Amino acid sequence: MTGPDATHDANNGSNGQRSNDNGSNGAVLTAAPPKPAAPRKTAPPPSKWKRSTKIALAVIAVVTLLEGAAFAGSYFLDTSKFVSTSNAQVDGDKVDINAPATGSLMNWTVTNGTAVHKNQILGWIKGVGGGGQAQHSIKSPGNGTVAINNAVNGEVVSAGTELATAYNFNDIYVTARIADTDIRDVHVGKQVDISVDASPKTPVTGIVEEIQNSAAGQFTIYPSPDTTPSNPQKVDQYVPVKIAFTYSGTAPLYPGQNVTVHIHKN
Repeated sequence: MTGPDATHDANNGSNGQRSNDNGSNGAVLTAAPPKPAAPRKTAPPPSKWKRSTKIALAVIAVVTLLEGAAFAGSYFLDTSKFVSTSNAQVDGDKVDINAPATGSLMNWTVTNGTAVHKNQILGWIKGVGGGGQAQHSIKSPGNGTVAINNAVNGEVVSAGTELATAYNFNDIYVTARIADTDIRDVHVGKQVDISVDASPKTPVTGIVEEIQNSAAGQFTIYPSPDTTPSNPQKVDQYVPVKIAFTYSGTAPLYPGQNVTVHIHKN
């Protein structure tokens, strides 16, 4: 067959062939799945501390270590050269003025700072009860200056009541309580550096004058190494040491002041 029809049939045949070819592929073609995206690299988190902060912390740490070393060295030198304690006070020979009888206090003119002399009459006690109500004079047993006044004119007191305490300010000293474990390094005649709490910048010196033979005990909450159920507390023992002043400069000294002493070992 020739002509247009033949051409049409030929085209149809070829299309059919192509249709058959497509049909011969079987399953429908699909696109390949996408490849998983590569993980994104993230920048490391910024440091919590700036460089300047790290340097400052390092400097502080070094300074702290140096201070600790300096303190340890100072402590070693101090303990090797001195026996030191802050358990010390300015002291003096007391003049205790007591009531000679029970009754009302009359004509009491004593105040803090009053100078008293031995056998000086400082007031009277008017007896209570029946009879003639005798009056008893109150006399000073020694010389000194009143530091503590406990009495008020007109009050009723009992016999033996401490009305006032005086000190001889010309004979004041330091009483230092040294632990019995350190007393072996303390000797009469040794020089003492004294720091008065009220005048810490004023140099004060002294000398060991007397070491008492007895020790005073003080309970502590810390148990001793040989603790027993019947004795659970440790007793700290202190030996009183009398220190005479050799130089006080301009520091005002009076009984009752707290001081720190450094007793020379050599």
